Amino acid sequence: MLSPHTALFPGFEQGLALLATALRTLLEALSLGTVLLGLLVTLRQAWFAWRRRLRGPAGFRGVRLTFGSWLAMALEFQLGADIVATSTSPTGAHLVQLAVVAVIRTLLNVFLARDLESEQAQQASVLEARP
Repeated sequence: MLSPHTALFPGFEQGLALLATALRTLLEALSLGTVLLGLLVTLRQAWFAWRRRLRGPAGFRGVRLTFGSWLAMALEFQLGADIVATSTSPTGAHLVQLAVVAVIRTLLNVFLARDLESEQAQQASVLEARP
């Protein structure tokens, strides 16, 4: 049986499904590209830190925060892709995947925010200690 929407707009549901698939694919590609770009930026930062002799916790913390920020952005794209997939075909597997990505993204953002605040406080105390 045809739904009222199908009768009024022939091909609308197929077009919408095609658009959702294209959007999901684009968002997943952006997520992968973000991880790759973040890895390259982080490796570059680590290389320059190593060359400037910023080894140890201080140099590592900056590199880790940089990569964590890129991962958080990639998770945003992945969350968008999962939202699109869930809105077009809300299966149990899609809902679980959406929930897992949302929890991981939230936890990562909480820990990144805490680490960034700690890093900023340390930098402020170093600047205040300088004459």
